[in-house]
Amino acid sequence: MVIQDEVWLLTLTGISVVALAFIYVIAQAGKPADPAQVQKRAHAIRRWWFLALVLLGVGVAYATLSPFPIADQRVQAPAAQIVNVIGRQWNWELSQSQVRAGTPVEFNVTSADVNHGFAIYGPSGRIVTQTQAMPGFSNRLLYTFTEPGKYRVMCLEYCGLAHHGMVTEFEVVAADKGAQS
Repeated sequence: MVIQDEVWLLTLTGISVVALAFIYVIAQAGKPADPAQVQKRAHAIRRWWFLALVLLGVGVAYATLSPFPIADQRVQAPAAQIVNVIGRQWNWELSQSQVRAGTPVEFNVTSADVNHGFAIYGPSGRIVTQTQAMPGFSNRLLYTFTEPGKYRVMCLEYCGLAHHGMVTEFEVVAADKGAQS
């Protein structure tokens, strides 16, 4: 299951739980109750909900940030393949047009003029990774391609009139085929 599908399923589940809670509250609205008892129960429920939300927040933060997606910019990366990328209005210049699957690739991304959004789209058309291309600064993007094929690089940040044409391609070849080249 793709991560977007999992997030969508989780969202629908959350919406359903909230809807059920509203239905329960509406069903209980007409029944008489002792105000002191209601207030006591409300405080207990609030305490448990707060604790549950704090634990959920910590769990989600840990789960999403433990494999931190951004490489440490001060340390040399363990990448076997290095691709230098320069963004200019309105093209991308890549030092290599072919990389091997299964081996980490380090993209050193910079810009010669204005900010650009360096995005790599897989053969299926889905974005696989991205970073910013900024003048005077080089962002390092580490990625290991698992699927051979044609990958497209597109600009994600509006950079002028020909922004829509700022596209280039490179090829990811199977590990054994790349070793023969």
